[in-house]
Amino acid sequence: MKTAYLESIALIERLHRRFLDVVRAELDRLGVEDINNVQALILFNIGAEEYTVGELTLRGYYLGTNVTYNLKKLVDYGYVSQARSSHDRRTVRIRLTDKGATLHKAIDVTFDRHAEALAPGRMHQKNFEDINTTMRQLERFWTEILAAHGPFAAASDEEGA
Repeated sequence: MKTAYLESIALIERLHRRFLDVVRAELDRLGVEDINNVQALILFNIGAEEYTVGELTLRGYYLGTNVTYNLKKLVDYGYVSQARSSHDRRTVRIRLTDKGATLHKAIDVTFDRHAEALAPGRMHQKNFEDINTTMRQLERFWTEILAAHGPFAAASDEEGA
C-alpha cells in the first residue's frame, strides 16, 4: 500500500507540472508572452465571476504561488480589474477585463479541444469520474490528518491527559 500511495503522490506532482507545461505551450501558441501559466490558470478560474482574493484562493489551488503577486501582474497587464467592495471598503473584488475574458475564452476552447481529443478511445468519462472520486477521498484523508494534528488537536489531547 505504501508504494502505491507514494507513487500516487509523485504522479499528482508530475501531472500538475506537466499540465502547467501544456498551459505554457498554449500561451505560446496564442502569442501570450506577458503572463505565465499559473497566472493564466488564475485568470481561467476567475471566469465570468467576481471574487475576493480569499475566495479565489479557496476556489483554486495555486501550488507554491503567491496569489496576490500573480493578481497584481494580471492587473498590471490589463487582464484583471480590481475594485473596492461597496459593502466593505477593506475588501477588493476582482474580475476579468475584456482582454482577460478573451484569453479565458481561448483557454476554454483549448480545454474543449483536449476533451474532444480524449473522447475517441484514449480515456472515457468514467475513467475521470473514478480518478476524481479517488482524489476526493485522498483530499478528505489528508484534511482529516490535518484536523487531527492541527493546533487545536494538541490542546484537546492535553486536556484529556
